[in-house]
Amino acid sequence: MIQHFNYKPLYANAQLPGWRLQFFYERQRYEAEYEKDGSIKWLTAPPSNEQKVKEMIHELMLFHVYE
Repeated sequence: MIQHFNYKPLYANAQLPGWRLQFFYERQRYEAEYEKDGSIKWLTAPPSNEQKVKEMIHELMLFHVYE
């Protein structure tokens, strides 16, 4: 489960899509950039089960940003 999920806009103009993400997963801290097309660019080493984490991130972004 992702914990302490935090996001902020990549650009000063918040109308432009793109977010910087920070969160903990399995006691490890991760950072990534979430692009407007839903792609995720890892700024830290990706988690071992990357696909599962990406699915959780997409779900959280839909809830927090696009709702």
